[in-house]
Amino acid sequence: MCNLYANTIPQEAMRRIFEVASDFDRLGNFAPLPAIWPKYEAPVVRLDAGGRRELVNMRWGFLTPQVSKKTGKPIQPAAWNNARDDKLRRSGLWKDSFLHRRCLIPGSAFREAKGRNPATDYWFALKGDEDRPPFAFAGLWRAGQPGIEGDAGDWTTYTMVTTTANELVKPVHPTRMPVILDAQDYETWLTGSDEAAGNLLRPFSSERMQIVREGVGLTADRE
Repeated sequence: MCNLYANTIPQEAMRRIFEVASDFDRLGNFAPLPAIWPKYEAPVVRLDAGGRRELVNMRWGFLTPQVSKKTGKPIQPAAWNNARDDKLRRSGLWKDSFLHRRCLIPGSAFREAKGRNPATDYWFALKGDEDRPPFAFAGLWRAGQPGIEGDAGDWTTYTMVTTTANELVKPVHPTRMPVILDAQDYETWLTGSDEAAGNLLRPFSSERMQIVREGVGLTADRE
């Protein structure tokens, strides 16, 4: 499960890497985000109604209503920031978005924590010529949050797809890691059939990844 990641990719670089025309960059003035938590706003690449790629801000995590077990009254909604790859086709929360609303989530690193009191934080990134080579997580999005009252009910949100952990992540999080897409697969994820997109849901090669930070209390990349 991933509940913290970073996107420190410069705005112009995001447009270039993800092939978004400047007219379809809806971010305004983007500042680097070394710590993105559920319910935070962050950049996402999706297709607009005309099938063109656009960069937009969305909030992380599909929202669902919650009620207090003690009082039965509504409490803060749950934010589903991860979607398991083996549930995309059968879960009511994910299925429609998987079939019709897939997106790319630009990132530069993600964190997993191991242990408790205190936990040790591990920040994972890709290997390459750059310190934190840019990449994209596989994502889903939706507009509007059914059953949620107030402003949050109108949010456009995204979630991050997870799969089996690779050999680098497994010692920290034994079961899951985010799906990281190869650049040549971006178009397939955005526009391909559900079968073609489903074939991309696999662990990223551990040989192409590295741990770039390790320690206690590292709740942001490059604090």
